[in-house]
Amino acid sequence: MATEQTHGVTKAQKAFKAKLELIEKHKLSKDDLLGMYRNSYLSRKVDDAEITMKKQSKAFFQISGAGHEGVLSAAAKVLKPSYDYFLTYYRDRALCLGLGVTPYEMLCQANGNIGDTATHGRQMPSHFANKKLNIVSRSSCTGTQFLQAVGVAEAGKFFDKMSKDGVDHGHKYHKDEIVWVSTGDGTTSQGEFWEAMTTACVNKLPVLFCVEDNGFAISVPTFVQTPGGSISKCLSDIPGLTVFECDGTCPIDSYDTFKKAEKHLRAGKGPVLVHAHVTRPYSHSLSDDHKFYRTQSELEQEAAIDTLRTYPEFLLKAGILTEEEKAAIESEVNGEVKQAMKEAIDTEWPSPDTYMDHLYSEDVDPTGDDFATEGEFSGKPDIPMAGAINAVLKNEIKNNPIMRIFGEDVADFSELHKLNDETLAGKGGVFKVTAGCQRVSKEGQVFNSPLAEANIIGRAIGMAMRGIKPVVEIQFFDYIWTAYMQLKNEMATTRYRSGGEFKCPMVVRVPIGGYLKGGAMYHSQSGESLYTHCPGIRVVYPSNAADAAGLLRTAIRSDDPVMFLEHKHLYYQGYNRTADPGENYMIPFGKARIVKAGKDATVVAWGALVQKSVEAAKKIEEETGKTIEIIDPRTIAPFDMDAVKESLKKTNRLLICHEEHKTSGYAGEISARVNEECFEDLDAPILRVASKDVHVAYNPGLEDVILPQVEDVYQAMKKLINY
Repeated sequence: MATEQTHGVTKAQKAFKAKLELIEKHKLSKDDLLGMYRNSYLSRKVDDAEITMKKQSKAFFQISGAGHEGVLSAAAKVLKPSYDYFLTYYRDRALCLGLGVTPYEMLCQANGNIGDTATHGRQMPSHFANKKLNIVSRSSCTGTQFLQAVGVAEAGKFFDKMSKDGVDHGHKYHKDEIVWVSTGDGTTSQGEFWEAMTTACVNKLPVLFCVEDNGFAISVPTFVQTPGGSISKCLSDIPGLTVFECDGTCPIDSYDTFKKAEKHLRAGKGPVLVHAHVTRPYSHSLSDDHKFYRTQSELEQEAAIDTLRTYPEFLLKAGILTEEEKAAIESEVNGEVKQAMKEAIDTEWPSPDTYMDHLYSEDVDPTGDDFATEGEFSGKPDIPMAGAINAVLKNEIKNNPIMRIFGEDVADFSELHKLNDETLAGKGGVFKVTAGCQRVSKEGQVFNSPLAEANIIGRAIGMAMRGIKPVVEIQFFDYIWTAYMQLKNEMATTRYRSGGEFKCPMVVRVPIGGYLKGGAMYHSQSGESLYTHCPGIRVVYPSNAADAAGLLRTAIRSDDPVMFLEHKHLYYQGYNRTADPGENYMIPFGKARIVKAGKDATVVAWGALVQKSVEAAKKIEEETGKTIEIIDPRTIAPFDMDAVKESLKKTNRLLICHEEHKTSGYAGEISARVNEECFEDLDAPILRVASKDVHVAYNPGLEDVILPQVEDVYQAMKKLINY
């Protein structure tokens, strides 16, 4: 007993007194204190209802927030729904209930029915979202939410700056708003957690990182993956970050911690990390059984500190709660959840014919006539593709105050005082495509990012979901892979997974392709089909300056995420230049260009293969007198299949040329569709010209063999017309 006693006062007594002092310090009323218990109990009971529904085959997955209720009920008491922003974690049930999400809505999500206001039957349970409450749509991917939270916070600061500059941006924000982003301890091992932390600290963003540490990442203990077994210790010396640690099983201690965090954040002093120690009384999910890797003793020790046991015991001992009141609260909650479960089970499922709804914008159609504007071409046709893209970026950002351009090296200067130094040209991208954009825009619209691709895309997603129009650059397609998670599982799915409640209208510009001597395997990659395979993304691939201008303006003015692929070799060629098309020139997506008409064979080609097809066709026509029709689809998703069909009706022969590898390249998809939809129009096998199925080599002689050349296209054309 001596170790548990100081001057006759036990640790338990000291802890009891400390809680009473915190209640007095914060002037917490009885309603406040009982409200946190009610919310915690409600959260547990909703978990239990989902488990019951799963056993009855009325729910199809379950992952609980059990053990996390105390800290989250406190957070909901401190933070403001519809004022602050929330990027939650799948155990944040108690937080969302405290903010205003109803048990009925949560149980409807478990059932996947039309009462699911978060995802409209598209996401499994515990994927919380509520537009009205500022609970931002999330995916299942652990760690992706951190960078998006940074983007959401940046958007708020940008809106504030615009307001100060007298710009009417029309978006909701609050000067002292907080952006909550939460996670389990396991996810702090993700690189994007550290990227987000870095950016938040550098920019003094009002982001509250809450790490709910229950000791396990599924079955892996914290000490196995976190140095020293404590994320707060790992982060304690990061400049610009304030770190708090709390007993997340105690709503009172948690409340005190969040009040300190709130004061710091609303004062604009930079991000805060709250490391909350919680429990996990249930298995990771119903697909897990923690008894396989946790001892009975461990589970009993954890049960002893469960919020739903220790918190009401404290309230009873302190005379704040009576047994009758406790019973009344629990009875009321039990009835509420029982009724919510009944109503949720009785709610109808969405109609099967809605399965495609909200994949793309239903309000802005970039394939429609509104985007078919005539160009007002003027001047000499000497603008290269890079220059045409640059002109569109400058024009659009001057006229769109919510547009932001960022990426690695895209700004003229990171040091703003150099903008007025006429002796310095500025960087403006490695290919100079964004040169001068910063100088013609308002402060904050164009800026440099860290050398981190996921950072760029994740932040852009957060901004886009809040109303910003990000137009970002990935410096080389070869390095986009660290951002692929954000692109495929986040950007592409935002609108669909939220049932249209949230959207992600952003443009990702990417230099792609080879034919640059010395590019080798890390500066010559292609892979457009990897994005055509992602529903929800538009994939654009211009081959000339005029098309690049018209398609980029469409991309910026559309309401969907767009991958805008710019072939590096085509940036400054002489053959694909244009006169100035004017400031409103747009080309609809999904409308191919007939590069040249012909009647004896059809060639579909894009990117650098368009010009190579033109040169090969010229040789064929000179030798044989036969004519070749060349189609440039301009966009790969959507793809203009109608143009191919119309051409095949007269030519009856098809060659597809692209720079991607032949195996699994997009030519295979076109071939399959032609086989399915217009087989009877074919008088010969479909042929393909593509890169060899190998990485691009540095040696020029090897590169020439690996990448498709004019001669390769010529030989394929010759074989096709002679079949």
